[in-house]
Amino acid sequence: MQLDLESLSEATSGAIGSLVSTTVLYPLDTCKTKYQAEVQAKQNRKYRRISDVLWEAISTRQVLSLYQGLGTKNVQSFVSSFIYFYGYSYFKKLYLKKTGNKNIGTVANLLVATAAGVSTIVITQPLDTASSRMQTSEFGKSKGFWKTLSEGTWGEAYDGLAISILLTTNPSIQYTAFDQLKQRILKGKMSKKTGTTKSSPEALSAFSAFVLGAVSKCAATCLTYPAIRCKVMIQAADLDDDKRTPTERKAQRTISGALYTIWRREGLLGFFNGLQAQILKTVLSSALLLMVKEKITKSTWILMLMLRRFLSVNSPKLKAA
Repeated sequence: MQLDLESLSEATSGAIGSLVSTTVLYPLDTCKTKYQAEVQAKQNRKYRRISDVLWEAISTRQVLSLYQGLGTKNVQSFVSSFIYFYGYSYFKKLYLKKTGNKNIGTVANLLVATAAGVSTIVITQPLDTASSRMQTSEFGKSKGFWKTLSEGTWGEAYDGLAISILLTTNPSIQYTAFDQLKQRILKGKMSKKTGTTKSSPEALSAFSAFVLGAVSKCAATCLTYPAIRCKVMIQAADLDDDKRTPTERKAQRTISGALYTIWRREGLLGFFNGLQAQILKTVLSSALLLMVKEKITKSTWILMLMLRRFLSVNSPKLKAA
């Protein structure tokens, strides 16, 4: 079976880009997630602003706790990005091959991105749930990955699966917008190299990739934010000073329960509480991811070609041995 080098190259560069962006922006992600997880009337909120989370970590000398769950989050980001970008590239190539088209349209692109997103979520949901619970734990009291999951059932490890599948529309919108804008910019600049070796894919400049990544992610985040906040609430850890009854806690683990809680305690605007922090984090993260991905795509492609050549040369020797 021949390796799909272009899809493998896309997956590897995307996963590395995700790993870099997740690590660099993780303290901001922790502050944002803890802020979103709190659902109270404005006068009763512990965190009035996202900066209050940061000041709590500083005042309690728990600054390093801003990185609680980083290892799990990095694994989840790397694995999910690798699967997503491989699936996205593979399904897109398959569509173009079946239809005979040179470019993929917006609707088809959305369907391809959604298929890749659903495949990713089903595999990585336990990692996502664990990292969310570790982030929303009280500073200094976060547990490890296995202990976090072992305290509940495997069903609880998939808390938020339905809304996560719904949120595949977020990266679908993002990467479709990015891909369509990228095609417009690179139109007419296709590689003219000829020969037996396939030329490397065209890539954007770092600045162009950063700007397009920021614009596409901002649009996707604004459209899907109420679902994003519900997902954080569903996956959040139970705190020691939690005043909810067991029935209320169980109800909030459902989409309808999370929606009702936000509506009852914060009103209509509560569905968009923390939107600015979400945009700041996700736009920076997505733009950084896509910038790194675009810059290392050609290098990854060359490494893949070298790997294929090495395997083709040495496979007869390995069989003989």
